[in-house]
Amino acid sequence: MTARQQIKTYPGVPYPMGVSVTRDGRLNFAAALRTKEECGVLLYLKDRGAPVRLPFHMGKKVGNIYCLQVDGLTGSDFKYNFYAGDEVITDPYAAVIYGNEKWGRRVSPALKGGICAEGFDWGEDRPPMTPLSDSILYLLHVRGFTRHISSGVEHKGTYAGIMEKIPYLKELGITAVELMPSCEFLELEREKRQEPTMEEAKKRYMEDPEAEETPRINYWGYKEGYYFAPKFSYAASDHPAEEFKSLVKALHAAGIELIMQFYFPPSVKQTYILEVIRHWVLEYHVDGFHLLGMKVPVVLLATEPMLGNTKLFCEEMPCGDIYENGETPVYKNLASYNDSFLYPMRGFLKGDENMLPSVLSCLKRNPSQAGVINYITNYSGFSLADLVSYDGKHNEENGEDNRDGSDSNFSWNCGAEGKTRKKAVLRLRRRQMKNAMLLLLTAQGTPMIVSGDEFGFSHRGNNNPYCQDNAVNWLDWRLAEENGDFLAFVKSAVAIRKAHPILHCPEELTMLDYLSCGFPDLSYHGEEAWKLRTDRQSRIAGLMYCGSYAKRNRQEDDESFYIAYNMHWEEHDFALPALPEGRTWMRILDTFEEETAEKETEKDAAVRAAENTSDGLGTGPKDQGESETAEAYGGEGKHTRVPGRSIRILVSRGQALPQKQAGPSGSRSRKADVKEDAKRPGRGKARASRPLAGPEKDRPDEIQKAGPKDSE
Repeated sequence: MTARQQIKTYPGVPYPMGVSVTRDGRLNFAAALRTKEECGVLLYLKDRGAPVRLPFHMGKKVGNIYCLQVDGLTGSDFKYNFYAGDEVITDPYAAVIYGNEKWGRRVSPALKGGICAEGFDWGEDRPPMTPLSDSILYLLHVRGFTRHISSGVEHKGTYAGIMEKIPYLKELGITAVELMPSCEFLELEREKRQEPTMEEAKKRYMEDPEAEETPRINYWGYKEGYYFAPKFSYAASDHPAEEFKSLVKALHAAGIELIMQFYFPPSVKQTYILEVIRHWVLEYHVDGFHLLGMKVPVVLLATEPMLGNTKLFCEEMPCGDIYENGETPVYKNLASYNDSFLYPMRGFLKGDENMLPSVLSCLKRNPSQAGVINYITNYSGFSLADLVSYDGKHNEENGEDNRDGSDSNFSWNCGAEGKTRKKAVLRLRRRQMKNAMLLLLTAQGTPMIVSGDEFGFSHRGNNNPYCQDNAVNWLDWRLAEENGDFLAFVKSAVAIRKAHPILHCPEELTMLDYLSCGFPDLSYHGEEAWKLRTDRQSRIAGLMYCGSYAKRNRQEDDESFYIAYNMHWEEHDFALPALPEGRTWMRILDTFEEETAEKETEKDAAVRAAENTSDGLGTGPKDQGESETAEAYGGEGKHTRVPGRSIRILVSRGQALPQKQAGPSGSRSRKADVKEDAKRPGRGKARASRPLAGPEKDRPDEIQKAGPKDSE
């Protein structure tokens, strides 16, 4: 009996698309084909040469969808394609894609589809559904995250490798992992080359007229793919679907969500995109999606009832078209994901003028209908270490004569381009990296950290490493130990943010004292309390967050915070708002603290402590992430002196704030005053400024003091 005679066919149903198993165990094939030629299914059976052809006319057609059912097969017996005339078509709905199982190798002449094994044991799996306000996102590339030999995992560069790193993610404080494209795509592409001259073209032809272009790797995967199938070469086993499900299940057990990135070019139909998202939610329990592309149907997806608890991120969220009459969502699952945070913060970080108004807006921004995803680095552009080490891009390894990648990086090398041994430069870079992390983690939106930034991984100045499947992109985990002090700092900053709800509120703060407690929820300060200069030359800001407006564990008031941002190259005195009797400001985190510990003698430390410490010290209980040593500041008219290019976090400790405490102007309900004044306040004046215009013109104090003794 032939294979064709063993297979029985029946009329099919037009939905779901692709291949599905019916209740009676048959396989239903459905394909949308616009053709007048004969079309059908090609079955590639085990141990058989030519495929079995099953024409669709044996089934039925609904609209442009052809369908038929097959009896006598199981999922492990076959692979399949569709055909229309002489054209072989790989099913865009295939749950598994065969023919591209090994990363970076040429695919077979035609990819083939397959189906997933049934019966995955999800157990008690439940989505964490972490609110956006409580989320810490972590962007990673499946292959690059653990491919390096230093990763210490058994299954390098795979979904299983990520599972082995879950304890690290938990320790870091991550609540959601965002995967760069992880559906099946063809990574081998023709190499991009500059158009050859006539002489070069003639020489190439004379040497080998039939030579093929050298393929290159599309490492990132932002291209059209097979969106229903997880990427086979990212699996350690021969069962990518099951391994991906195991990853989701393991992350959920650790309280971590999984967000997937998808890039959809304009040619992809909008209804197909909706089916893709539904598939990954139902089949893989994925928690959210970052959608990239010019024609993503955001409103369609955002209003789909099935996705009401699924996080959806896109460049701009059109809330006016999604929510009627200003309504707010029951579960805030939508967020805008763009560079609006990145550029102002980078400019502020390197000391550009006229950045403060935009920075204050970014720190406060937190709309009620949709969240905002904040980041200071992303997969494209400089890594955090490169942001403070390079003035310009160095993309020569990409083979495009350094023409690719953005020229607008808003970066500053701190006095030396690339690698250096100058201690002053290295100290400043380390401090700038800490400043960048605190700018990100003290903003009210949802922070996104790029994998490797937490321990100073560098792409060697390449701001567009889309084709680098090597150590340029593979995380070097030895840096986690070499830069352990910085990694510990990041962990502390994340822990402080997570422990205090006033630092990540569900909605935007109002800057009003609507509790009549004497303090607004957010207020701005500078060299004078309750007054902040926002003119072009101002590079400092003190933000007070009143803990009475947030509850810890939904019971007790949170503590109040004062965050002093000084991105000027000179030190400044920050005026501290007077606290009620019995409370003091305690310093818990400082980006300059490590340098102070390295340089100052015991006598210097005693003098500094005497200058900054008030009478009536009170340490109070120490929360997770806070420094063991804390200076206290209390009473009216007190200041904290913050060194140039550094950030200091103070917390209010002591007895609880009284319910009726008059504010600085005696008002019970008012907006914090922001004074735009070109004149320097007389109170708490910083030391006289020298003629220094910032990183774009001169080098900072640390480098000027280092002199020529430091060598490369």
